[in-house]
Amino acid sequence: MVHRRKANDKGSRVISRRQFMGAAAAAGVFSIVSCHVLGGPRRKSPGEKLNIAGIGVGGQGSGDLKEMDGENIVALCDVDWERAGGTFNRYPDAKRYRDFREMLEKEDKNLDAVMIATPDHVHAPAAIMAMKMGKHVYVEKPMAHTIYEARLMTKVAREMKVVTQMGNNGHGGEGLRLTYEYIHDGAIGSVREVHVWSDRPAGWWPQGIDRPTDTPPVPEKLDWNLWLGPAPERPYHPAYVPFKWRGWFDFGTGALGDMAVHNADPAFFCLNLGAPSAVEAETSLVKKETYPEWQIITYYFAARGNMPPVTLKWYDGGKLPPRPEELGEGKQLDKNGILFVGDKGKMLCPGWSGPPTLLPESKMKEYPKPPQKLPRSIGHRQEWIQACKDNNPKGALAGFAYSGPFTEALLVGNLAVRLGKRIEWDSQTMKATNAPEADILINKHYRQGWAV
Repeated sequence: MVHRRKANDKGSRVISRRQFMGAAAAAGVFSIVSCHVLGGPRRKSPGEKLNIAGIGVGGQGSGDLKEMDGENIVALCDVDWERAGGTFNRYPDAKRYRDFREMLEKEDKNLDAVMIATPDHVHAPAAIMAMKMGKHVYVEKPMAHTIYEARLMTKVAREMKVVTQMGNNGHGGEGLRLTYEYIHDGAIGSVREVHVWSDRPAGWWPQGIDRPTDTPPVPEKLDWNLWLGPAPERPYHPAYVPFKWRGWFDFGTGALGDMAVHNADPAFFCLNLGAPSAVEAETSLVKKETYPEWQIITYYFAARGNMPPVTLKWYDGGKLPPRPEELGEGKQLDKNGILFVGDKGKMLCPGWSGPPTLLPESKMKEYPKPPQKLPRSIGHRQEWIQACKDNNPKGALAGFAYSGPFTEALLVGNLAVRLGKRIEWDSQTMKATNAPEADILINKHYRQGWAV
């Protein structure tokens, strides 16, 4: 659904500095920072802790912060203080806010880094504001709500020289590294075909539905206006929160944004996939405001160096690729996973970049473990923390330099789904060359006070 209306930003606190930053962003100026960080983020001395703020701390953000407990959690922001209550209690000394813009402005001098685990539609406004203030940023997956946001977040991170990381946890795991090493050792030959799948959204959140017409009262401790943030104004309804927002165009990116960032990560990382040249989609009925109940999205990638062209298929909502003949008798594909098809064999990995298995499984015993080609991670969130302390933007391996192009590529799939047509994609110009109507989906409109 395309929304062109700009709603009034009722109840939001907008001050002159924010207006200035927003105007600068609109003019294409991406180097506005606080005076005291004009030299960029500083390296921490040994043993010194990071001062971290959390934005969106009632769900996934609570778990993220637990893995950052060794640092100083100095400020917390959430629009739903009931849902965030447990996190607030765990960090009683942290200052509490509802509006991340107010928090960043008031806590500017106290912060080194920010963890963001809001719904998808708020990722970019929060991350870009923090990065422009010289803060390191950890953003839950998917990195952005739109292709333009992912491109801009990558640009700002590079220009501000901050450390970034997207929350696709498997990128720090052993499975991803072993998959890379088997592929680059030639265990299955050249890969031309990849299949990736997830059971989402079935049983997790609804899709393929219409907007509710009733208007129940807003829960007492939820600031609905701030929850909407940059999205077009609409009445509160429990059909959107908590967690159910993923299926709505205005707030989420569907099953693709929720799980392809995990399950397709081995393909993009190990095969050096960049932007697709074209994308096609087969789906159930696409409603006006929600993603379909199921979809099969086909991405076409050109040759890269000595690697051949690749066709990658994404399946969700209960759809699965054909069961490989080499899978053991009686065994079925898991609910999440990825299958690499090479000209010398196949390799199967579970979801979240899990450990690979050569098919048939007997080949795992026959094929010697490949030599180590990649350094091992100290942990997905811990490598971000250490990179922040070292002031080393390359130290977090799922930083925006990698995750930005990865996110962009995946979200081209949602263009094909929502427009119901093949997308011929030009990454350099960020254009669907055969579908100018995609422009409003590539770079959306924002409510006043929330533009990136």
